[in-house]
Amino acid sequence: MATAASSDPAQMSASELVAHYRRQSLSPVEVVTATLERIARLNPVVNAYCHLDADGALRAARAAEARWRSGTPQGRVDGVPLGVKDNIAVRGMPSRFGSRLTDGAPQAFDAPAVARLRAEGAIVLGKTAMPEFGWKATSDSPLTGLTRNPWDTRLTTGGSSAGAAAAAVLGLGALQLGTDGGGSIRIPAAFTGCYGLKPTRARVPVFPAAALGTLAHHGPLARTVADAALMLSVIAAPDSRDVYAWINPAPDYRTGLEAGLAGVRIAYAPRLGAGDVDPEVATAVAGAAKLFETLGARVEPATPEIGEDAIAAWNTMWWAGMALQLAPFQDRAQHEADPGLIERAKGGYVITATELIQASLKRAEIHGILARFHQSFDLLLTPAVAVAAFAAGRLLPPTGRWGDAWTNWAPFSYPFNLTQQPAASLPCGVTASGLPVAVQLVGWLGADALVLRASRAFEAARPFPMLSAPRQP
Repeated sequence: MATAASSDPAQMSASELVAHYRRQSLSPVEVVTATLERIARLNPVVNAYCHLDADGALRAARAAEARWRSGTPQGRVDGVPLGVKDNIAVRGMPSRFGSRLTDGAPQAFDAPAVARLRAEGAIVLGKTAMPEFGWKATSDSPLTGLTRNPWDTRLTTGGSSAGAAAAAVLGLGALQLGTDGGGSIRIPAAFTGCYGLKPTRARVPVFPAAALGTLAHHGPLARTVADAALMLSVIAAPDSRDVYAWINPAPDYRTGLEAGLAGVRIAYAPRLGAGDVDPEVATAVAGAAKLFETLGARVEPATPEIGEDAIAAWNTMWWAGMALQLAPFQDRAQHEADPGLIERAKGGYVITATELIQASLKRAEIHGILARFHQSFDLLLTPAVAVAAFAAGRLLPPTGRWGDAWTNWAPFSYPFNLTQQPAASLPCGVTASGLPVAVQLVGWLGADALVLRASRAFEAARPFPMLSAPRQP
């Protein structure tokens, strides 16, 4: 096991890489070459990437090297290797959404976040694996098979940003771009021990518009909080293609990152109204709450009264969106798509306009509850997930106490897709068997900088452990 700092260029943080480039103690060609060699060696083990453009990455690295040598870097992430989740458009690469139903033709344009990263010199390595259309929070799809957890390759990474999380942990691209409609950044970050941030929805533009509407966020997975702050500073720039996006310039989220937590009010909700939390998870999260208090925050037990019917509102929007994505494929979907998706999406086809409006009104009600709650608290602290990682290829942990829906073991993330608040998953410990456990930090709308600052204070006190190689029991 290694910390985020490493002598291997492929395992260095983006911030470290840029510092090396500036000193000319490393070149982007060296870094991309080392990263591609690492992918060639480790991707067959964990299946993080489903599409790789090694030649294109090396061409881009040579161009970045020339810019750094001439003292004219293109931007804040010039020469930094980047992986992009398979449902985000990248010019010249396919967007398969983890599905055999989709077209493998290359895209003609970059999604806004990719365009911003590429404009500042990031080097796109390829596309990372995901479950079909991101329908579940685990890590297998009919198209690409199983993506495996680097901490124990028998286990799931979580999903749906499955490959992105595995790549982040193993140094298969210093920056990873994922999506989150109900926890798809935070859940795999929690299972794999990396840092994952779902930004305020409108802060990072999204295009094309997602079938999941404003549930869907684009955001970073990284080895360090500083890298997530750097990446968010780039991808949060306005883009007119997103009808919902903010129009004001993005701040530099690295500013004030080390300002600490003195006086920050944190509500600690160990269950958030959920029925069950694994004891090892509960113990680690309680320890994290105590650590935040020692760091100067005012931590108080408090739970927003979101209500049990929040899941009904989210399910209405989620399954209507999934049904919409499957509809063009008709009979093919029955034979080629994930059977679990087909079965659960049936309800989405019969959701009425009235039910969608009711779900939107419930969403507005929950927004109001959280708005009042955050008048008293700056941040909300919860578990990121109720369990540690379990067997790859399963939708549910092996015990029968989690019902039949993945949201039962991941009840802490989807409410904040309804409210569109910024929320991060950060490692806070390990189980007796050595698997990562994570806490979730939630801020009010637009408080992304505070979420990052609190995350950084925690990371400084308890650095995130990273792996030098997958564990294959």
